[in-house]
Amino acid sequence: MLTSRQQSILRLIIQNFTQTGSPVGSKKLMEEGIDVSSATIRNEMKALEDLGLLQKTHSSSGRIPSLLGYRYYVDHLLQPSRVNQREIQKIRRSFQGEFHELNEIMKQSVDILSDLTSYTALSLGPDVKDRRLTGFRIVPLNRRQVVAILVTDKENVESQVFEIPASVSGADLEKVVRILNDKLVGEPLTTVYQKLHTEMPIFLRKYFQTPDGILTLVDTMLGRAFEEKVFVGGRMNFVDFEPAQDVSQFKLMYTLLKDPEELTQLLIPVDQGIQIRIGDELGNELFSNMSLIQASYQIDGHGTGTIALLGPTNMQYSRLFSLVDAFRHELAAKVADYYKSLDETGGWNQ
Repeated sequence: MLTSRQQSILRLIIQNFTQTGSPVGSKKLMEEGIDVSSATIRNEMKALEDLGLLQKTHSSSGRIPSLLGYRYYVDHLLQPSRVNQREIQKIRRSFQGEFHELNEIMKQSVDILSDLTSYTALSLGPDVKDRRLTGFRIVPLNRRQVVAILVTDKENVESQVFEIPASVSGADLEKVVRILNDKLVGEPLTTVYQKLHTEMPIFLRKYFQTPDGILTLVDTMLGRAFEEKVFVGGRMNFVDFEPAQDVSQFKLMYTLLKDPEELTQLLIPVDQGIQIRIGDELGNELFSNMSLIQASYQIDGHGTGTIALLGPTNMQYSRLFSLVDAFRHELAAKVADYYKSLDETGGWNQ
């Protein structure tokens, strides 16, 4: 339990350090309103250091926060600041465009948030559990490559280029498309996924003498529908707030930020609200000097989405907490309008 004076000192040190990046000494704290002698302030800072909440640097008599200090601040002392109205207007203007797919909104959201903060933004759209498969087709590119196109009833379109196994002919592909559209279109994606691994292998073996290549191709193409898509904005921004990292660490972090599975694990489920995780709490030593502000938003009838901001541990928590909170509400409104427009135009059935 900290005294009120110790709490004030810790709060002011963190606020100053996150704004300037410089250690904070007793003189600065006196200027900020701590009305005791510099000797008393130094004693209090030593006590906070002994508790593991502050650290002393060799180059200065001032102190900087430790990860534990940031944790205490976020849990007990954080006071969200007022959001700059210019930032709110910028968010709204950026969402005014016409969006034809939910993925376009998700991509725009991370671009806006990373631009506003100069940090790395992450976005995960509403849950896909209730989506239905409404169409599947294959477009040949050349003798051995095709584009597989999958459409769901939430107007979500997946497309990807695939290599065709040598054992699979053009006639085989046409037959596969007919079978999939006949057997799977109209089914919820969860049912499609289940049938892909139960009924479809048995069914395809009836139509193909060598079904293994077909089964692998179908599983790969339709499996993408069940990937949770994490969109990333400002992927290179972490270079600016981690300037001292070595090349190998940079490569590892950049690779991780391009891995959907790793990113999905980074974004743990959050109840309606905002969560801040710091350093080791992110579960990956590459992020030991970083913090993640993650917020969820609910879209009635369509599930829960996530927006998050990855930055250094010395980020300005009070400002960014408020900004992420405001941003999630603007994003939720845009996503809700998108679904509403589909309802009004009958877009689900097109």
